[in-house]
Amino acid sequence: MRHLLNFWELLALYCKQALTLSRIKAYFPIANWLPKYRKQYWRGDLLAGLTVGVMLIPQGMAYGLLAGLPPIYGLYASIVPLLLYAVFGTSRQLSVGPTAVVALLVAAGIQAIGRDLPTATVISLSISAALLAGIIQVALGFLRLGILVNFLALPVIGGFTSAAAFIIGFSQLKYLLGIPLKRNSNVFSLLTEIAQHITQTHIVTLAIGLGSIALLLLLKRFAKGIPGSLVVVAVGIGLSAWFQLDKLGVAIVGNVPEGLPPFEWPDLSLQRIREILPLAVTVCIISFIESVAIAKTIEGRYDDYRVVPNQELIALGLSKIGGAFFQSFPTTGSFTRSAVNDESGGKTGLSSVVSALVVALTLLFLTPFFYYLPKAILAAIIVVAVINLVDYREAQRLWNTDGRDFTNMVVTFAATLVFGIQNGILTGVLLSLGIMIYRNARPHITVLGQLPGSRHYRSTNRFPEARDRDEILILRFDAQLYFGNSTYFRDEVEAIVRKRDSKPKLLILDASSIHDIDSSGVKALEEVLCFLEERDIRFYISGVIGPVRDILFRNELMSRIGKHNQFLHIQDAVDYYYSHPDEDTSTWTADALQTNAKERRRKWIWRRIW
Repeated sequence: MRHLLNFWELLALYCKQALTLSRIKAYFPIANWLPKYRKQYWRGDLLAGLTVGVMLIPQGMAYGLLAGLPPIYGLYASIVPLLLYAVFGTSRQLSVGPTAVVALLVAAGIQAIGRDLPTATVISLSISAALLAGIIQVALGFLRLGILVNFLALPVIGGFTSAAAFIIGFSQLKYLLGIPLKRNSNVFSLLTEIAQHITQTHIVTLAIGLGSIALLLLLKRFAKGIPGSLVVVAVGIGLSAWFQLDKLGVAIVGNVPEGLPPFEWPDLSLQRIREILPLAVTVCIISFIESVAIAKTIEGRYDDYRVVPNQELIALGLSKIGGAFFQSFPTTGSFTRSAVNDESGGKTGLSSVVSALVVALTLLFLTPFFYYLPKAILAAIIVVAVINLVDYREAQRLWNTDGRDFTNMVVTFAATLVFGIQNGILTGVLLSLGIMIYRNARPHITVLGQLPGSRHYRSTNRFPEARDRDEILILRFDAQLYFGNSTYFRDEVEAIVRKRDSKPKLLILDASSIHDIDSSGVKALEEVLCFLEERDIRFYISGVIGPVRDILFRNELMSRIGKHNQFLHIQDAVDYYYSHPDEDTSTWTADALQTNAKERRRKWIWRRIW
């Protein structure tokens, strides 16, 4: 009973600490900026919110269509997620809502579950995916695992998004050409099917689509202050209604439900979780990477707040969870709308609240006006929006600077095009992990020599003037020594010793770049010591940092290496080898043996409880 009381006392203490004001502000970032809100912010937030809201109406409908849903669901996804992110998000300019990439992920993920599903089933699956992806993101945020997503290399992300832009563009050809095509996330299958139906192209629909694209590009280039997508939508609706284009075979949006999205409990049964788990995990990763990249980019322009990745996970997750109860498919941060929000003067999350209100008012009063909106115009909006996703500048830069990263980008790009969205992402993740494992498994190890007239030692491969002594072999290992590279370390050290023209009398290991050693690394170091002892080669070690000294002490390697064989600097070790003075007059220093290992106490929770 006493143990149980101790446990509950610790739990109560933790809860008390968790509910301090600083904790509240950490989990509710709105508490940081709302009490400090200034009157001069109001004008910028209002203008930015109205501008983004006006953009969001046609974009939301277009992305709803891209996700394989009725366009109205793009507007449903543009209310609750924005409001929740304004409360929980750490970026004050990030505009959350439907985006092209996430909409395409939803379409591809549901297509993998089953083709030609009823619309009601597709809607239900999309909403369930939003809820599950949000739950995963919130869990990762509370576990402070946002750093795990950093293992997806930037070239891999660039390759995926560039390929996604092509897939999105080609997927809209069915609306631009007015021909029947099956949903498909494979570009080559899409092109084959287009070739089979090209003769069925609807000329009026094609003219509307091409005209819309041209108008959008012209407005974007010569009139950036004008919301081009809203202008194109308004003109399209007017012409469609005036000339009754639907009677000429032009596909239109048709009846759009009026009113705010109803509250409904999403289906999250075990069977549904098994169906949508791959999609939810994919959306979780990509939406977080996309949002944080945008938020970090904008954050650099301000010095009054910082983007916190783990809190961003929680905020994005809660926006998905809350949105799912109000008919929202998965959402994330939009680069275009966030940039407009920032450029229009948005200073706080209040601009997102204004944008959500604009969409809500549209749903309440303006939905009947969208009846005659041609779907070709929504397709044109999507095509123009994804043009910037093709990151050819980054590909060109990597071609000139880093061949390995360029290869990673191209492989991910090709895999996404050939195998589809989800398989392309999986390929990119595996490629990122493979690259990381390979680089850590075979780190840089080099022979050092002394620069003339100095105490500095540098790689003999890079500095031809660095002098390498025959009787002394100095090596530097530039990585942590752990199970992934311990065998490589041992084999490389032995191989370098064997390849020397004359057998060295001393090996000095510069450990200044070794920031950690695990049990496998300790064993490899012991094997190197045995190898050197068998050949009557002395071993010195220099530059060991404090935490590594603690590890060597706990594993009794400090005594095995020898008290006077450990140094702070390479030159100290060289001087000691040549002089062999008495202990009191040597250049050896006890600081090389300093360790906190004796004072460390393992404060595990179970010890405090018991």
